[in-house]
Amino acid sequence: MVKQVTDQAEGLRRLLAKSGSRVVAVTGGPVGVGCTSTVINLAAALAALGKDVLVIDERLGANSVSTMLGGLRGAGSLRAVLDGELALDEACARHELGFSVLAASRENCAGYSGAQLGMLLAGPADVVLVDARLDRQGALSPLAAQAHDVMIVTRVAAQAITEAYACMKRLHLEHAIPQFRVLVNHVSSLADAHTTFENLAEVAARYLSVSIEDAGCVAADPLMERSLELRRCVVDAYPSAQSARDYRHVASEMLYWPMRPALCSPRAEASVRTAMPASALADSAAARQHA
Repeated sequence: MVKQVTDQAEGLRRLLAKSGSRVVAVTGGPVGVGCTSTVINLAAALAALGKDVLVIDERLGANSVSTMLGGLRGAGSLRAVLDGELALDEACARHELGFSVLAASRENCAGYSGAQLGMLLAGPADVVLVDARLDRQGALSPLAAQAHDVMIVTRVAAQAITEAYACMKRLHLEHAIPQFRVLVNHVSSLADAHTTFENLAEVAARYLSVSIEDAGCVAADPLMERSLELRRCVVDAYPSAQSARDYRHVASEMLYWPMRPALCSPRAEASVRTAMPASALADSAAARQHA
């Protein structure tokens, strides 16, 4: 009887403390920087912390979350949920590591208002991670545009830094996003990660008038590549690996990020400052790395 009362009290505390899902859209520049693997590993790490996590999979096909996890079945359609044909928990595929996955192509969002999509994201999940696919103009889908934070994944290389900056520039133009979070993937040292972040922070502040926050870094780790070959995430397959520890650190820090208002901003129509040429940014990045 005492245990039942304790469980009820704990449930009530959780209910009163809950203020809606934290929605994070994860994207980046070129294919191969590790956006999808970042989403999967953060989802696994957050679930291990006891959080209810929903992954919105916009990158359908060979690069999808489901494919990377070895063909996760049952990740139903977002449209079926929005049309009331399926409850959210019925449409989601539940991974054995404790997080849910919902397939949601950009086309699934067509014809639905921001309010309708926002109601979906205001569901029971503590954290919603959107593996966001940008359109040709570099814009987020109407669903991903409901995010509280946009995380840009990049690598320690001049070209990757240039493309990450270009990605932020397009997102800023399309949605007037004032702040981004940057995760530096596949790093050899903390010094390299710091240099990469500082490069982006400097040019973003100077040429876009946006600020960026350091979301952390993930080590270059051969066990990461091996886990992908096994169709598993490194957090699960090799929990003692450095990359797994890094993902767990990023996940734990994410829970303490300030909760910002959702984006939901229309296309920016005001004039924007002239952006730094991509070639100049690449030269700047290369110069700093060799300094």
